[in-house]
Amino acid sequence: MIELDGSQGEGGGQVLRTSLTLSMITGQPVRIVNIRANRPKPGLMRQHLVAVQAAAEICGADLSEVQVGAQTLVFKPGRIRGGHYRFAIGTAGSSMLVLQTLLPALLYADAQSTVTVSGGTHNPKAPPAEFLQRAYGRAMAQMGAQIDIRLERHGFYPAGGGIVSASVQPCAQLQRLEWLAPGARRAGYAESFIAAVPYLVAQRELDTVGTAMGWSGEQLRPRQLSDKHGPGNVLLITLDSEHVTEVFAAFGEKSVPAEAVAKQAVQDARFYIASGAAVSEHLADQLMLPMALAGGGTFTVDRVSLHARTNADVIARLLPVAITFHPEGRHSVCVIAGR
Repeated sequence: MIELDGSQGEGGGQVLRTSLTLSMITGQPVRIVNIRANRPKPGLMRQHLVAVQAAAEICGADLSEVQVGAQTLVFKPGRIRGGHYRFAIGTAGSSMLVLQTLLPALLYADAQSTVTVSGGTHNPKAPPAEFLQRAYGRAMAQMGAQIDIRLERHGFYPAGGGIVSASVQPCAQLQRLEWLAPGARRAGYAESFIAAVPYLVAQRELDTVGTAMGWSGEQLRPRQLSDKHGPGNVLLITLDSEHVTEVFAAFGEKSVPAEAVAKQAVQDARFYIASGAAVSEHLADQLMLPMALAGGGTFTVDRVSLHARTNADVIARLLPVAITFHPEGRHSVCVIAGR
């Protein structure tokens, strides 16, 4: 059994999610202690507990008794089974983080799978649904995976109520990739989603993006949702390039001006563009695990976060790979190699 310390590095939920995914795929039992030890509320939150329970259901795992707040977990996986799965978080906890745990494992199932998760779809500090669809989904397709992610209903914090579903075809072997640059820009646009929020908020956000990015017309897209989906507001900037698609998000909050929300997304997008890297720090987090499963790969990343380094360490504990980061000009190069 592999012992993992959830307080290592960044000390958040990524240690748990990566451990569960790779335990399912490799068949190696894991014991995780100090789960989310570096968070204000340590231990399993509701979305983490659902991720654990969902992983156990998908592979028929033997699971230690767990509940919200638990800081220790023993997970003994069985065989990954295709099928139709539904999981409800019951709060606005991120459905995307639950999917992040399950999707790579379902590539190794014995049959096609569909999985539906209800909860939050657009949460601060978690990837929004469009990021998984456009950025992660495209990258996985280029590696040979067939994953179709559908956003059925938006769910914002604190109300939740969102629904996302995915269909996954088994994949015998992921393909290695080398991404050193994004390639020529094919499209760039911004969207402001609002639900039970004044329309002026979307206009102000998009005006700010338009001024900063030099965009106009069809590149600035207000998205009015039904009030029943809110209250909520998220601004997305999508950069669609020859080799990769990136999505940058910023979330509206009470007492935070619309212009400040937009400037945060613009800052992240412009930092990425100026770096010349193929991927952003958030997509890098998502790519390391499937690239390690493919046996290796290389990509450039605009910045290397502690979150990424923590994820790399956990991956190297469960797979025979080494993941290294090398500074190179305005970005870094991530090299994943078998050992």
